[in-house]
Amino acid sequence: MNDAIDKDKFLDSEAIDKLAWNKGDGLLPVIVQHALNASVLMLGYMNRTALQETLQSGKVTFYSRSKQRLWTKGETSGHFLLLQSAHIDCDHDTLLLHALPQGPTCHTGTASCFGDVATPRLSFLAELDALVAQRESERPAASYTTKLFASGVRRIAQKVGEEGVETALAAVVQDDEALLGEAADLTFHLLVLLRARGLGLDALLQVLQKRHQR
Repeated sequence: MNDAIDKDKFLDSEAIDKLAWNKGDGLLPVIVQHALNASVLMLGYMNRTALQETLQSGKVTFYSRSKQRLWTKGETSGHFLLLQSAHIDCDHDTLLLHALPQGPTCHTGTASCFGDVATPRLSFLAELDALVAQRESERPAASYTTKLFASGVRRIAQKVGEEGVETALAAVVQDDEALLGEAADLTFHLLVLLRARGLGLDALLQVLQKRHQR
């Protein structure tokens, strides 16, 4: 279960009862967006039981019209969609879910069922953050990221400082290509540092969003 989900925060029993289940013979269309970059991942259908299972388990679960049963996205591949929030449209007949994909959403291997072309360029930053999290968890021996995590927070922080200085110097005395290269190094090492402290890109974005709202 996704511990971050409070099922009553987004859709309580009263809200579920108000959904227009009768419009589609007990099924509602469900749009799933990436919780970090808003790219559209897929479209599916839910009946009441599928929605309740989704809210309870934290894993997006649909009703398969072809198989005539509930199916949890990722139940075979392991590429689950971890629910972050659920929203109802103005007519109460469509659901919008924000989720964090644990791998490609489409069975073809693309990030979105609408193809990679439908994925915003910024979405790669979320993919990179997810990969850093995976490296931190699995620690593959040949990975540079694994070596960074093994070196500890102090050394990773030192690397971020070094990359920050190199980025600043590149901005003053080097060309755009050099600046972008150093900025990429800085961004990567910053993601590793955040993860080493048990944080991630989402936590950083929350802080930026709160500051923007002020």
